[in-house]
Amino acid sequence: MIRGGHIMEQWYILIMAGIAAGLLSSMFGVGAGILLVPVLTIGFSYAQKEAQGMSLAVMVPMVLVGAIRYKMNPELNINLLLVLLIAVGAVVGAIIGPKIAFSVSNLVLKRMFACFMIVVGIKMLLNSFVSVDT
Repeated sequence: MIRGGHIMEQWYILIMAGIAAGLLSSMFGVGAGILLVPVLTIGFSYAQKEAQGMSLAVMVPMVLVGAIRYKMNPELNINLLLVLLIAVGAVVGAIIGPKIAFSVSNLVLKRMFACFMIVVGIKMLLNSFVSVDT
């Protein structure tokens, strides 16, 4: 369990979790929270809200580097107008999201997160059988 002063005792686990989160995020275009939140809550006994906050903070440099690397690939057309429009909505969501998260208990939030992961996973799996790979 990592809490407070014990962080450096298991630094290597945190670095490995960061590497895995960076790989998943940049390979699949997903938020690192799908890996980091469970690692921090289950593996290191952080409360759901703490894990979510730390996961979001980790994403800032990771996402910036990943996005730049994708933009540098001449084979890809990254539509910056589309990115800007989604980013505006994402900022609004990022303002509202914590207010909702702070209004429910860690247990309720953990259950909501787990249900979200299950639903998204099942939907993606089902779609993979009917989608045309482009």
